[in-house]
Amino acid sequence: MSDMTAIEENPLGTKPLGGLLASLAIPAIIANVVNALYNIVDQIFIGQGVGKLGNAATSIAFPLTTICMAIGLMVGLGSASGFNLELGAKNEEKAKRIAGTAAGSLVIAGIIICILVRTFLEPMLVVFGATDNILPYAKEYAGITSFGIPFLLFSTGINPLVRGDRSPKYSMAAIVIGAVLNTILDPIFIFVYGWGIAGAAWATVISQIVSAGILLAYFPRFKSVHFQMSDFIPRWSELMLICRLGFNSFIYQFSNLLVQVTLNNVLRTYGARSIYGADTPIAAAGIVMKINVIFVALVIGLINGAQPICSYNYGAKKYGRVRKTVRLFLTAAVIISVIVWIAFEAFPRPIISLFGSAEADEMYFDYAVRFMRAFLFCVFLNGVQICSTTFFPSIGKATKGAVLSFSKQIVFLIPLLLILPRFFGLDGAMYAQPVTDLLSFLLAVIFLRDELHKMPKEDLA
Repeated sequence: MSDMTAIEENPLGTKPLGGLLASLAIPAIIANVVNALYNIVDQIFIGQGVGKLGNAATSIAFPLTTICMAIGLMVGLGSASGFNLELGAKNEEKAKRIAGTAAGSLVIAGIIICILVRTFLEPMLVVFGATDNILPYAKEYAGITSFGIPFLLFSTGINPLVRGDRSPKYSMAAIVIGAVLNTILDPIFIFVYGWGIAGAAWATVISQIVSAGILLAYFPRFKSVHFQMSDFIPRWSELMLICRLGFNSFIYQFSNLLVQVTLNNVLRTYGARSIYGADTPIAAAGIVMKINVIFVALVIGLINGAQPICSYNYGAKKYGRVRKTVRLFLTAAVIISVIVWIAFEAFPRPIISLFGSAEADEMYFDYAVRFMRAFLFCVFLNGVQICSTTFFPSIGKATKGAVLSFSKQIVFLIPLLLILPRFFGLDGAMYAQPVTDLLSFLLAVIFLRDELHKMPKEDLA
């Protein structure tokens, strides 16, 4: 069978959409949720073994992970979109160059970021919002996890590409194996060996190395293309295409970084003036943000599963399949969002208690529960916005996706975080997120309706 025939029979363009989306989305959801558990598991064991300051330290260090996620997802989702768009248009050589450029660029970027972080670690943590009490713990944790940055960046970026090559179970397994290993090593290093927060950090680094190694081993097994070593030399034109298609994901994650830093500093400033002090709000908010990562992982896993379907069929001009896929993933996103919202609002104390410790007093739990209920009050609207952010670049409309990402965090949330506490004190930080969720939902609906209205009603293939 010729390569052309193999491309024409790509199941992304022929299989029934319900089963196809499920086959791609379910492994992606599992992989994303398990990947999110890297930091969640650390937070739980650190909370139990180190205490409130340990929880706060991982929250202060988390922006470093977000930096890696921003670059990794930009390259990963951008290359996956370009890879499938070119396969749909029957440009196999271009698709291969995109994938090879992505892999080579991730290796180079990971090494550079690791060196920069280790050089400027302490001033970075202070900028991220560390107090005098939190800084020693944050330095110990981030100093160790910085060694894992090249591996985290590689696995984050290559995972969507492997999934886009119609191997969702392999991409899922790479992340699941790493996360399970992290879960096993955490209690051993923290409690058995007595390494404390350093043990959690080493467990994370080891698991990241394993996940990256599994994904590296996939390259000789690619189904759609066959690589030569020269393919992994980054090419400027392909890198620019990748960055353009993945820029919305970078904006989303980089905006998250700015939100984390802004929130930490707002809580440090206004918490110091409250009955709670500065450390308690930072620790509590960090837990709530980590809990929300699970919800975000669910929805991103869903849209990541839909992404290759939308990309391939849009490139092949099968617009009817694109429209049906949009209806399917939006319906699923709304259902997931509502279920998660009910759980967050109904059971905040049991969820928060997972991250508790012997030294956490009732005042700590009181603030954490109040923060969780208020901060995540409109989370049921977020599924549509998150899916829209990835959908647009998957069909080559990266600008719209970038606008959605930029507006939510930069235009809406950060200004509200800076303004509302001036009127409501420490509580103002809680109210910024639900207002932002409502505004960004309305903008996403407007963009989606406009795009679907402009999309041709008939297939042009």
